[in-house]
Amino acid sequence: MASFRGFSVVMTMVLTVVLGGCCVGGHGVVIGPTEELGICASAVTIYGYKCQEIQVTTKDGYILSVQRISEGRRGNGGKSKKQPVIIQHGVLVDGVTWLLNSPEQNLPMILADDGYDVWIANTRGTRFSRRHTTLNPTDQAFWNWSWDELVLYDLPAVFDHVFQQTSQKIHYVGHSLGTLIVLASLSEGKLVNQLHSVAFLSPIAYLSHMTTPIGVLAARSLLPEVYGLLGIAEFNPKGKEVGELLKVWCTHPGVNCYDLLSAFTGHNCCLNSSTVELFLKNEPQSTSTKNMVHLAQTVRSGVLAKYNYGRTDYNLMHYGEINPPLYNLSNIPHDLAIFISYGGRDALSDVKDVNRLLDHFKLHDVDKFAVQFIQNYAHADYIMGVDANNIVYNSVISFFKKHGSV
Repeated sequence: MASFRGFSVVMTMVLTVVLGGCCVGGHGVVIGPTEELGICASAVTIYGYKCQEIQVTTKDGYILSVQRISEGRRGNGGKSKKQPVIIQHGVLVDGVTWLLNSPEQNLPMILADDGYDVWIANTRGTRFSRRHTTLNPTDQAFWNWSWDELVLYDLPAVFDHVFQQTSQKIHYVGHSLGTLIVLASLSEGKLVNQLHSVAFLSPIAYLSHMTTPIGVLAARSLLPEVYGLLGIAEFNPKGKEVGELLKVWCTHPGVNCYDLLSAFTGHNCCLNSSTVELFLKNEPQSTSTKNMVHLAQTVRSGVLAKYNYGRTDYNLMHYGEINPPLYNLSNIPHDLAIFISYGGRDALSDVKDVNRLLDHFKLHDVDKFAVQFIQNYAHADYIMGVDANNIVYNSVISFFKKHGSV
């Protein structure tokens, strides 16, 4: 087996593409420590874009970092009323992962240059969203949330702020976990009145057919639950506890520790290895152990449901039911414009699971529904692929223009 340090470097890279986001290409430049400068100064304004750092407070007290790229390099292009786009990363990363490539390949900058008003969201617990009105990240209560709370609090806070600032309906782009939380929200009738359209890249709703051996092992081992019982509330991929956990998983038969990227995400077609150093300077980010438990439950149960507290009395207390309520995706309005792109080699967003998701849209308005299948794409290609700008992002923008012209 590789040395622990080498193992940790590889695992750090791999974890950040699991269920969401990573870097793209090899030409991005992040000037100085991102933590000191912020995302706008370190990765956006240096290219000539107008970018503003914004704080949005959720109803449960988390202070989220949002970056607004209101103008491209050519100014406003004569457009006084731009349509807003919210871009949401996945788990264990933050918004900077959309900005590590050249402007011609970064989705937020492509959108800004095309005349959109771009808003980059950063989930609670990531480095710029580690503030709360009463809690500190050292408090266990700070980490007492799963992706249910992202549905209940984070998304509405960001959407409400953007809607209030722009007075316009919103386009949305999510990758992986960033798709799951909006699917869940839409199933409960939320956000619908604020949306023009949504674009789901490597959608995650069902995870029963994951083909990643280490992902399946992690989900079915109950180790995330054990960590929760031990009082480790923050799941920090750079921390000692998670490092020890990963070492255990790596010794399991069938897990190839020397090609973990492919083992986790599938065989990505179009990655540029020169991005790894820049990527490792910025990621991964923390999430809550409870969030990882909830994701593991999604794998094991085969359904899309709220967090299972594992005790009948707890579930009754929170939900008034013995079992956690399901998110019924068939409730999503049939006239909402939806774009879905998925890959044939994706080991996380497996084709069988995506087809199960697509079954919910059989009655969807055909003029409001588009599906893109890329045979040679795997999970990380959607953010790391050197040709994602031409293959995926251009299709997303064409869909946005069709369903709400700028």
